[in-house]
Amino acid sequence: MTAPLSKASLTTGRRPVLITGGAGFIGANLADSLAAEGRDVLVYDALLRPGVEANLAWLKDRHPERISAVTADVRDAASLAASASDASAVVHLAAQVAVTTSLTDPVADFAVNLGGTLTLLEALRRRPDPPPLVFASTNKVYGDLADLTFRRVGDAYAPEDPALLAHGVGEERPLDFHTPYGCSKGGADQYVLDYARSFGVPTCVLRMSCIYGPRQMGTEDQGWVAHFLIRALEGRPITVYGDGCQVRDVLDVGDAVAAYRAALARIAQVKGRAYNLGGGPANAVSLRQVLAAIEAIVGHPLALSFEDWRAGDQRYYVSDTRRVAADLGLPPPLPWRRGLDRLAEWLAGSRGLSLETRSVSA
Repeated sequence: MTAPLSKASLTTGRRPVLITGGAGFIGANLADSLAAEGRDVLVYDALLRPGVEANLAWLKDRHPERISAVTADVRDAASLAASASDASAVVHLAAQVAVTTSLTDPVADFAVNLGGTLTLLEALRRRPDPPPLVFASTNKVYGDLADLTFRRVGDAYAPEDPALLAHGVGEERPLDFHTPYGCSKGGADQYVLDYARSFGVPTCVLRMSCIYGPRQMGTEDQGWVAHFLIRALEGRPITVYGDGCQVRDVLDVGDAVAAYRAALARIAQVKGRAYNLGGGPANAVSLRQVLAAIEAIVGHPLALSFEDWRAGDQRYYVSDTRRVAADLGLPPPLPWRRGLDRLAEWLAGSRGLSLETRSVSA
């Protein structure tokens, strides 16, 4: 979905922060944070995902003088280059985000994730003063971690390696791209790093684990925490792929926004580097544990069914966040139970649903 780039859609005479995918879940929260502090933000989004038009309307209503928008796809090279021409900084969040979709249409996945990223990098490289770019990568660049051994402890997997259990997966872990999605995001990740090395474009990569929080419209293919909550609040059945004991380190979107802002602020120190960004060992939780907490929030049993594991799924992924926390000066992340309560309240309110909850916050 593309639209002509009009002068009226831009922050005329200003140098905004360009956020591709800026009407999405993370993008909208980041745009709101920047605009609230007086920064001009240009939201570049194709508005294809359900709920993103509402996010953009919310942003414009809250910050009418700070938020401008271009409705265009990252495959539209002319619109993307024009939007990047005056940007003071870029956060590149726009992507095809589902492993399942990449298996159905790997060509489109490649064009959006790798082609769109390269187009953006080239637009920045051609400028005499390339602005900083922070790229949203993924923990999927490390593959399925099949060489590691895990044991099941109750309703969660745990690694046999005590160092991995204590700290999580570090940036020194070899890259191992699985599925077309892993290849397209991993290739883009490496291009972003190389444009710092080869061309001096100040870039930084954040390899994200599972981000959740308000303004997330989770689906079965992406955004599983919100998806589980939405289904539970609406009294609908939930399908779990795998045995539900797979573990992720979930991170509240407010903490993710703080990391992106810190990377932009410290780009001179962190350019050319990649960081693992997630909740870390303190927020490592299995799907079954999250489902149990959701059951306590909604106050009734959940209707669960189980299907086979999906391609490229990791039984355990927890980010080693020591490096990103130290280099970006990040505080400890929000405890996951508290964040889950907040997301449940927002989802219920946004849907006009009654939330009869007994809090599970620690």
